Amino acid sequence: MSDFRLLSKRYRLLITWSVVLTMSMAALGALGLFALRPKDPYLALKTEGKIEGLTSRFERKLDEELVRLRFEEVAEDVGVRFRHFPAVRNSLLPEDMGSGVAWGDYDGDGDPDLLLVNFAGSILNSPEQSGPEGACALFRNHGGRFEPVAAAAGLDLKLFGMGASWGDFDNDGFPDLYISAYGNNHLLLNNGDGTFVDVTDEAGVNDPRFSASVAWADYDRDGDLDLYVCNYVAFEYSEEDLGKLSKQYGEEIPFTINPTVYPPQPNALFQNDGRGHFRDVADEVGVADPKGKSLAVAWFDFDNDGWLDIYVANDISANGVYRNRGDGTFEDIGASSLAADYRGAMGVAVGDFDLDRDMDMLVTHWLAQENAFFVNMFSKGVVDKHGNRVLFFVDESDRYGLGQISIKPVGWATSFVDFDNDGLLDLWVVNGDTLQVPSNPRLLRPQQMHLFEQRAPNGFFQVAAQACPELAEPFVGRGGAHADFDGDGRVDLAVLVHSGQPKLLRNVTPHPEHWIQVRLVGSTANRGAYGARIEVTTGQRTQICQVASQAPYLSQNYQTIHVGLGQHNAADRLTVIWPDGSRTTLENVPADRTITLRQHAAVTTATE
Repeated sequence: MSDFRLLSKRYRLLITWSVVLTMSMAALGALGLFALRPKDPYLALKTEGKIEGLTSRFERKLDEELVRLRFEEVAEDVGVRFRHFPAVRNSLLPEDMGSGVAWGDYDGDGDPDLLLVNFAGSILNSPEQSGPEGACALFRNHGGRFEPVAAAAGLDLKLFGMGASWGDFDNDGFPDLYISAYGNNHLLLNNGDGTFVDVTDEAGVNDPRFSASVAWADYDRDGDLDLYVCNYVAFEYSEEDLGKLSKQYGEEIPFTINPTVYPPQPNALFQNDGRGHFRDVADEVGVADPKGKSLAVAWFDFDNDGWLDIYVANDISANGVYRNRGDGTFEDIGASSLAADYRGAMGVAVGDFDLDRDMDMLVTHWLAQENAFFVNMFSKGVVDKHGNRVLFFVDESDRYGLGQISIKPVGWATSFVDFDNDGLLDLWVVNGDTLQVPSNPRLLRPQQMHLFEQRAPNGFFQVAAQACPELAEPFVGRGGAHADFDGDGRVDLAVLVHSGQPKLLRNVTPHPEHWIQVRLVGSTANRGAYGARIEVTTGQRTQICQVASQAPYLSQNYQTIHVGLGQHNAADRLTVIWPDGSRTTLENVPADRTITLRQHAAVTTATE
């Protein structure tokens, strides 16, 4: 038996036992929910009444009057006007997959600005043939109101746009921008005066393949940002393929929207030489993932050793799980991690939801597959025969209310964030089908977005319709990202709607609890402190966050870290572990303000 077949057999055995263990734990947890009445007076569990099999026991709801979260849709009111994909759908894969949104402070005024990536039109034509409405859009934030500035900034690009990520690759204090596409990607250098210049070819980061999510990180800890680019499939348009049908997971669909019929493409890791030039080292360091059809990448520290690891979400192929060895190379730990699922993966949420000081993750999937909720077991102290702590994840989606509810939708962008500032991470998931409306193949099927409140220890409860009437109506979602765009201490959310107007959901949750926001500026570390770990302790609780660790599909959350403090009016202790390993600790940090913390500086600046 070849090494590959032996590995595959072992992998299948590991996954089989993982599924058995996970379902057993989930069933016990679910039964426990009904056997024991919750002590939380705000909690009310209900079943739908029609119980068909064990999985229906995992359904849960909060009574409407007990839902805390509240949002209002304000895109038009605050000046965000934009239409995605101003064209007629042709049942072609690249046209159905995009696009994303990215929050970043491009002008350095302290307010998060909003970039909306556009897919200019049909791939049967060139992007330049689209009208002005097919261009990407940049909205400058003026204290909660937005001004369109893409043309003045030089970011009104017409391309078959997919994802975007802000990152200060030259450490000059102004974030630069990378945009991925079906076709050539673009690196835009921030001039610091409100304008950008395209330096893609000069920097050596062009990738003409069908790219998806991108993410910046200083994986080698040399003080500058490197760039990982997910590449999807080698889609080639052929008129002969139009009208042909194929099957995906037993569903008959148009041949030209089925990713199974197109070969995967390897990913790129562009290493920054510190002088504005990059070199693709993905293959030599072990993270090219040539068999994966990659859609999202998350940089975060799996095992708390100070080195950023990589998780790659792959469509209809095993996910990539790469542990940073600390010597510039990575180890593929997919099989032993139990997190290298072979499903249709799109987005990745990363956060320490259970407050055990290691990072967990939710991975969104295609329909009928359930989203995976990978609980990190590293801090649980499981050791091997040599006494070494074992790194692995366990999928506990049903136990925490995130499994059965995700069977029907197709999940895309997702992230953890504390919407109500109670000190527990909530969760949002953007949904939207890839299948067309039977009566009109020009339209994709809309689906309802999910907003989850976390109520420990019982998990997550879907409250989208109760929290925002706008979200009771389904739509075709793709990208999404969060930021406190109006500076009121409540995190808001931007969502890209395929072939439609974006949604800007302002958080108006009444009586929010205390909070703190932390903006980091590196000196010997990379300027944006991407990869820095923040630990915030209040009483017996310590929350951990990592800058730029989450991987919402094609999108980027704002890089300022938001932490809910509950009823505490100060954080007892705030510790920053910078990307180069140095530490900064503050004691008794007052709540309800944003602080800017500079590496190796004795003074912070705070905004009430």
